[in-house]
Amino acid sequence: MNVGVFIPIGNNGWLLSSTAPQYKPTFELNKQIVQKAEAHGFDFALSMIKLRGFGGKTEFWDHNLESFTLMAGLAAVTTKIQLFATAASLVMPPAIVARMASTIDSISNGRFGLNLVTGWQRPEYSQMGLWPGDEFFATRYEYLAEYIQVLRDLWGSGRSDFKGRYFQMDDCRLSPRPSVPMKVICAGQSDAGVAFSARHADHNFIFGKGVNTPAAFAPSAAKIKTAADAAGRQVGAYVLFMVIADETDAAARAKWELYQAGADQEAIAWLGQQGAADTRSGADTNVRQMADPTSAVNINMGTLVGSYETVARLLDEVAEVPGCEGVLLTFDEFVQGVDTFGSRIQPLMKSRRHVAAAARPALEAA
Repeated sequence: MNVGVFIPIGNNGWLLSSTAPQYKPTFELNKQIVQKAEAHGFDFALSMIKLRGFGGKTEFWDHNLESFTLMAGLAAVTTKIQLFATAASLVMPPAIVARMASTIDSISNGRFGLNLVTGWQRPEYSQMGLWPGDEFFATRYEYLAEYIQVLRDLWGSGRSDFKGRYFQMDDCRLSPRPSVPMKVICAGQSDAGVAFSARHADHNFIFGKGVNTPAAFAPSAAKIKTAADAAGRQVGAYVLFMVIADETDAAARAKWELYQAGADQEAIAWLGQQGAADTRSGADTNVRQMADPTSAVNINMGTLVGSYETVARLLDEVAEVPGCEGVLLTFDEFVQGVDTFGSRIQPLMKSRRHVAAAARPALEAA
């Protein structure tokens, strides 16, 4: 099973809580996290794009770096780990994104890939006068299908004359092209989103669900596999989980309860309001899950809480779900979390023991 880290490009990571660690995003912080992840044998690091936060007393995600420039910097200070930036496709023309991706491919020596998002939070774009109207909710994957066609044309042949509803290319050129085939990932879970990933993506991200219920995402993984099989393609699922680990189950549970007690209700209410804005046929279940008030203190992602042994066992259960290629992990405390995962959790995982053994000499040398 592959393992990635969802790096904290926004303040406070993925905990909407005043009792969770409070910090601003910096290049230095993310460099430290990704270099540690690389040393521990993580397979990839992904940064999101967020253009407006949720506010509240914690100012959740009101402070954000930009994904491409951050990953370009990280490409220059790493050597092995795969790096993914996120393109806000609604405001970033595909020909420009194709060129930026090719540039980071050059910096990283072929370790770069792209996460495509359609945009679900209207104020991110309306603040700039760039929201096309709420009808976009229902047509966004048609837009994204044209977008990725332009990308594939430029990366594949260095030119595009694509003519569609949204994009009109006129002998558009790209050189240099990427040194290796560019991997594209997506996170759509609506019917339209799954169909898009089945036809166009290499991997699809889905949310884990619940606390210590590692296989609860299985129906979503099966849905993606069925659609990909029908399209004659292989598109594996990568599952998002937060890891809250400590020496004992009780100690880890106490941290989780502390974070819940400090939930930023104002920011959570904003998340719910934005998640409910999409009433069109393109409504995405990932967004619905994020906005569910049940456990919105960490955006309702799947949460693994327990001792190092417990978390290792739960992750091995995740690896056994059909269609699962890997996990994308967040942590309550990222620097410590990556270290404890690499040194205390990963060596206990049946699905990662070979990686832990390979990483040990590099860590000892460092």
